[in-house]
Amino acid sequence: MGDTSYHLILMAPPCYTGDMETDTYRAWNVFDPACPTRAVLDRIGDRWTVLVVLVLLSGTRRFGELREAIAGVSPKVLTATLRALERDGLVVRHVYAEVPPRVDYTLTQLGRSLETPLQAIRAWAETNMPAIEAARRAFR
Repeated sequence: MGDTSYHLILMAPPCYTGDMETDTYRAWNVFDPACPTRAVLDRIGDRWTVLVVLVLLSGTRRFGELREAIAGVSPKVLTATLRALERDGLVVRHVYAEVPPRVDYTLTQLGRSLETPLQAIRAWAETNMPAIEAARRAFR
């Protein structure tokens, strides 16, 4: 089938939006550039999102704990990532009226549903890194 199956995927019907209350939406299509699923792929494919979700799979964390666990992320980027995850319903932010203020982040059920695919990607990356490094050396 080669090229034919590839073209069939790209020629899939356009993205349809609808009313989630009445369940009238049907075909989401990540190959349609106007489809909101593209934004979802961007969110879950972002390296900081992947790392935040992987850390939060082990339980609720404070901002500082997340920053410490995810070496290399700036406070600004971590804040933006957490806000986007909260907006998309993947993380819930708990603010406690204490001095100093305490803020915790926890995965929602929707966020926890990313566990299987993200753990699989993590395992794949860690398992295949030697082959990838070898390919990179050969590429030069």
